[in-house]
Formats: sequence, C-alpha cells, structure tokens
Amino acid sequence: MKQVPALKIDGITLSQSLAIIEYLEETRPTPRLLPQDPKKRAQVRMISDLLASGIQPLQNLSVLNQVGKENQLTWAQRVIAPGFNALEQILQSTAGKYCMGDEVSMADLCLVPQVANAERYKVDLSPYPTISRINKSLLALEAFQVSHPSRQPDTPPELRA
Repeated sequence: MKQVPALKIDGITLSQSLAIIEYLEETRPTPRLLPQDPKKRAQVRMISDLLASGIQPLQNLSVLNQVGKENQLTWAQRVIAPGFNALEQILQSTAGKYCMGDEVSMADLCLVPQVANAERYKVDLSPYPTISRINKSLLALEAFQVSHPSRQPDTPPELRA
C-alpha cells in the first residue's frame, strides 16, 4: 500500500502498526506491551484498535488529499473528535499514569502519534483531560521523545520539532 510504518526484521517485512507491535511483543517480550491479565490485555487491544483503526485512517494523508486542501483541517477535526470523545470515556476507567494503569502498553504507543495528529490539525484538546495527561506523562519518557512523529527523518520540515 506504500504506507508507513513498515519494519524489516527477522527476515520478514511487516506493515501496519498493530501487527508490528504484536510481533515485537511475541518475539521480544521485554518490556511487556500487553498486560498478562486477559481482561486488561483485551482493553489495551480495544484502545489500540480505536486509535489505529477507528480514528487514524480517517485522517491519513491519502484520505485528506481526497477531501481537498481547503477541507483538510475541518475534516480532520471532525473525524478525530468523536474518537477522542469515546477514548476519553474509556480511559477514565482504565488509566493510571498511562492508558492501562501505570505500565506503558501498546495503547500508549498508539496514543502519542494520534495526539500529535490532533495537535497538527488544531483539535481542541481541553475536553480530553485524561488523554492530555497521559500524553504528557508519555512524552516525559525518553523512548517517546526520540520516537515522536515530529522527530522522524522523513517528517516534513514544517512539522519537525
């Protein structure tokens, strides 16, 4: 599909964020990205799917190019807000320091880039205090700082940190 991310690892090329994260979890299990408790693991997957499948594809560049430059900002805001409304409600019952308690999980890996997109498209984050608090906690971690979308080699100059 000529999309990112893609990861060449162990003699294979994987694409799609969740498939990559799940493969890393299964082949490199530390640090854990999925809780051991089946209920919590299912909730982490639910949050991850909401972000990676329910919100993110609707404001991919391929979709935004279809709606036209003059409509991109409004479109992105319109598709991010309902997803963040649902996510904020979910996180009120699952969050500790991060999306699922106090351990970084797959859901957190999906959250940070989506908040970066929301900021890029000027989504008002004030209705989402839990999302904002978790994102701030994650961005205090070095791994999230260096992997932030604004710090990637292929990030357009106007979006660089």
